[in-house]
This record gives sequence, C-alpha cells and structure tokens, in this order.
Amino acid sequence: MTITAQSVKELRDKTGAGMMDCKKALQENDGDMDKAVDWLRQKGLSKAAKKAGRATSEGLIGMKIDADEQRAVLVEVKCETDFVSRGEKFQDFVKTIVDQVADHFTSDTAELLAQPVEGGTVQDLLTSTIATIGENMQIGRTAEVSMSAPGMVGHYLHSNGKIAVLVEIKADGVNDAVRDVAKNVAMQIAASNPMSLDPESLDPAAQEREREVYRQKAREEGKPEAIVEKIAEGAVKKFFKEVCLLEQPYIRDDKMSVRDVLKAASKEAGTPISVGRFVRLQLGVE
Repeated sequence: MTITAQSVKELRDKTGAGMMDCKKALQENDGDMDKAVDWLRQKGLSKAAKKAGRATSEGLIGMKIDADEQRAVLVEVKCETDFVSRGEKFQDFVKTIVDQVADHFTSDTAELLAQPVEGGTVQDLLTSTIATIGENMQIGRTAEVSMSAPGMVGHYLHSNGKIAVLVEIKADGVNDAVRDVAKNVAMQIAASNPMSLDPESLDPAAQEREREVYRQKAREEGKPEAIVEKIAEGAVKKFFKEVCLLEQPYIRDDKMSVRDVLKAASKEAGTPISVGRFVRLQLGVE
C-alpha cells in the first residue's frame, strides 16, 4: 500500500522517531498507525518510549473555574525539570489537559488518557508532546469540587503552580465579603494542609493514635494513672488545632481561629458563611 507523507508525519509527531523509521514502521504494518507505534517501541526507536522510565518530579497543577464559580477542577501534570515546567509548550499542554478534565471529568487516569482530543486520544497528545519537548511527562491526579448548596467555589493556586486548593464556601448570596473569605480560606488550606474540616469529621483512628502516643508518654514520665487520660485528651485538643481547618489559628492573625474568621465574615456579608468540602493538591505529594 502507499504510505503518505501525512501519515509519516503523524507517526513522527506521536513518537518522535525519525522520518525513515516512521515510513518503514508503516510499511511493515500495512499503514496501521497503532501497530506502527508499537513496532517503533519494540525496536527501541520511539523517543517517547525511551523517556518513559525517567523520574517526573517537577510540573504544574492546572486549574479551571467555571464562569459562575459553581464548579472547578484541578489536574496534576508532571515533567522532569523545572525549566520545562516554565516553558510555553508545557504550559499550553497543561491548559489543554485541564480543559479536557473540565469538559469530561474523571478521576481515573487511564480513562482520561483514552478520551478523544484533537483528532486522537489524550495518550496520543501526551506521547507527541513528550517527543516534542524531549522530557518524560505524566498526567497524575485530578480533582473536582461542585457546589451542593448556594455559594461559590473558593480557589487558590500558588505562584509556583505546585499547590492548588478548591473549597466549597456556602452562603445565601455571593458578595465581596464572601469572595474575600473564600480566597482567604483557600490560602489557609494551602498553607496549613488540614486533615479535616473539624474534629467531628477527623478520622477516629487518627484521634485515637494521638491519644495513645500521649498516654504512653505520660506513663513513661511516671504520671499517675488517674490523670493519664486527661493529659491525652488535652493533647488531642491541641492536635485538633493543628489539623482541623476550623480550629486552626488563622494564618493572617493567629489570635483568631478560622472559625472566628467565618463568624466575622458572616456579619460583614450579612449572611451565614460556612465551609464544606475542600481539596488540596500538591505536586508529587499524595
């Protein structure tokens, strides 16, 4: 069969292999593009395949917020070096992927890679971008927050693009006071990385583990058994202030808790403001 220059170019874009190797791969596989890709990989001629084992410790978190601020998504895209993550081609790729995630959200990476985009699949686009940029790349975690009540999705993306937060801010109406507290709470989550919203929603196993640490510590210090439990409970209350969002000292004024900030903001906004679900993604940190 006749192998067209267009099909050779398409295979080259997908794999980064040489033009003659791409032509031969198509000839050997009767023009079947997928088989030709596999043939190049088997022969060790695909540049993208050669890069697949390299560590991807750099990259960016992509974020997209709907115009009405009722829904937002995040996606983690990794590369090998900070130099590449700051480049236009990589950032354009991240934008394409976050648009795809916003339009067809899934938390399953394999499912995302199989989705159609730009005349191929997300995997095809990833492979061709690896070949063009010259570094291994991976698409990691995705996240979505949609409002389940009136209010808005608060959001924050750190200046280095490596930490991002989405948070449900519930309020009967959205005004400047609500927007301000939404931004500040998102920044709080980015800075302090809470484990839960409040003590009631904190994993009971985490609470009990903390209690047991201080029970044993008190016993090793020779404290009377009668006060061991009081010491453990006091330690857990301190633990709540470290890991529960509403109990944490506010990053802009540590004399206030985040709960206090919400109360003050509710008065200013003229409507009760509360926090629902939140998501924090940090590049490479599970």
